[in-house]
Amino acid sequence: MPKEAVFTMKLEPELRADFMAEALGEDRSASQIMRELMRDYIEQRRQAREYDDYLRRKVEAGRASMRVGLGRSNDEVEAAFAARRNQVAAGQA
Repeated sequence: MPKEAVFTMKLEPELRADFMAEALGEDRSASQIMRELMRDYIEQRRQAREYDDYLRRKVEAGRASMRVGLGRSNDEVEAAFAARRNQVAAGQA
């Protein structure tokens, strides 16, 4: 892919010096590393948005289920699991 855009940024001299030393130690250019960091950041943000969308859909599905009477209240769920815990505890005693 041709590289035609220029990206300029301001940073502390110490940060630049440390970054350049690390890049040199890996025999990589600062541009290479910055492109990699940018790609990683873009991918992380994409995954976060996808997860947020997934979670939003799951919550809405649960709410829709409750609206039509297919869900169970927190008290019902707690009671069901308390009964299961008691059964397990009784079986292991």
